[in-house]
Amino acid sequence: MSSSVSGSKILSFGHYQPSRILTNDDLAQMVDTNDEWIQSRVGIKERRIADGESVADMAALAAEKALAASGLSATDIDLIVVATCSNSDRSPNTACRVAAKLGIGAPAAFDLNTACSGFSYALANADHAIKAGASKNALVIGVEKLSEITDWSDRSTCVIFGDGAGAAVVTAISEGEEPGIGPVVWGSDPSEAIAIEGWRPYIVQEGQKVFRWATTAVPAIALAACQKAGVEPAELGGFVPHQANLRIIEPLARKIGVNPDVLARDIVESGNTSAASIPLALSKMIERGEVKSGASVLLVGFGGGLTYAGQVIRCP
Repeated sequence: MSSSVSGSKILSFGHYQPSRILTNDDLAQMVDTNDEWIQSRVGIKERRIADGESVADMAALAAEKALAASGLSATDIDLIVVATCSNSDRSPNTACRVAAKLGIGAPAAFDLNTACSGFSYALANADHAIKAGASKNALVIGVEKLSEITDWSDRSTCVIFGDGAGAAVVTAISEGEEPGIGPVVWGSDPSEAIAIEGWRPYIVQEGQKVFRWATTAVPAIALAACQKAGVEPAELGGFVPHQANLRIIEPLARKIGVNPDVLARDIVESGNTSAASIPLALSKMIERGEVKSGASVLLVGFGGGLTYAGQVIRCP
């Protein structure tokens, strides 16, 4: 029987976005909207739209970059967890398809769907598996192709969403090493303010209800994750909430006392990419040198379900 270990850490991140850019001016040619209307309400200037790439394609491309940066090989990976709510196929799951694309032999592989909190849920599952001794090296991926389930005639939703993927490589820590992934704070709310239901193939949401919930409930979740990790919000070197709406995440950072300079604002150029938004935003911040290695970074996912999850990580 495998013995448990004391924790895990993140070795690397990687991301992928489609090349096709859909601007607010482009959307103004499709529905009754304009750049000022969109930016004033959600803070988005543009988003990426998949043009032929599948959910599994984008997941594999992000994972490939994370794996290349980790120093590990495909044969080292024994677990793949994919967070997504937009995969159109029920089986095989996306995780198995990523394994096949990357030549990863026989990993444990599963998808999970908690929509916008998905990456934080997936990261917690990988961390728990490593702590239990069931895994040593894991790929954790958030990926969405929301363009396929967006009603492009509905201006209340089509201006928000985009496509993309982000991935992290997670590994067991060495003896005596401090854990790099803090305790998760997670849960759900019975509200169905955001839904993608089988009989109706598009995303629908009660925007004001989601806004009120996010601005009132999420601050306590963020503070609880910091408290469990023993980190003060002002000490954070990065804050990466789900990129839902700039008008939600900027007040959130102020409310919990985070330095606004360390807040991820990828929503502006990527839109809301649901489960992909946290790893996508953080990978890009790391690539630009905006978050230093070893810094404490707070991740908080929240949305569809409604579900939420958050934890503090050490930046690789």
